[in-house]
This record gives sequence, structure tokens and C-alpha cells, in this order.
Amino acid sequence: MSKLFLYAEYQVSIPFTQIDWVSINVEMKKFSGLQSKTWLSGINTNTVGGFYEFDSLENAQKYIDSLLIPFAKQVNGNLTVKLFDGEITQEASIGMNSPFYSIDSK
Repeated sequence: MSKLFLYAEYQVSIPFTQIDWVSINVEMKKFSGLQSKTWLSGINTNTVGGFYEFDSLENAQKYIDSLLIPFAKQVNGNLTVKLFDGEITQEASIGMNSPFYSIDSK
């Protein structure tokens, strides 16, 4: 699997304006296989999370184990993680103009 999407959400109430996303982005960029992240902030809940693209299940799992789980412990929050196969949905996603796919990647 060369295109994997990861959804992660921390069940904590931290306004996004209090997140040091600049330094977190620097740390995240050190992980092999991380292609992109879209930050998410829950409306009326202040939950924090993201939608990520990885190049493999192995690299996504290393990210979960090395960054997401330790951060959940640090903020005393619950973590939800879901993994999605980005290859099987490629054609359908291209048909919807997804920014994570291009016609050339077909």
C-alpha cells in the first residue's frame, strides 16, 4: 500500500490557538513517509487532530507509536486513530477532484 490515510483525534478540550503547531510541525516532518497533514480543530469541542497521508502502513504505525500515543499521555487525553487504504479509493477520489490525487497519479 503506497498511499495510506490516517485520521487522528485527541479527546481533549484545547483551543487551537493554544497549540504550538509551529514546533509540532517541525517534529512531525522528521518522520519518514509522512506526505502531508491537514490540521483539524473540533467546532464547539476544541478537540484537536488531523488528517494525514503516509506512504506506507509501516511508517504510519511508527508515527502513531512514536508521536501520537506519547502526546495523548502528555495531555491526558484519549486518542482515536483510524487508518484508510488510499489506493483502493483512488479512481473515485480523482473523480471528485480530491487534492490528494491527480489524474497523473492514475
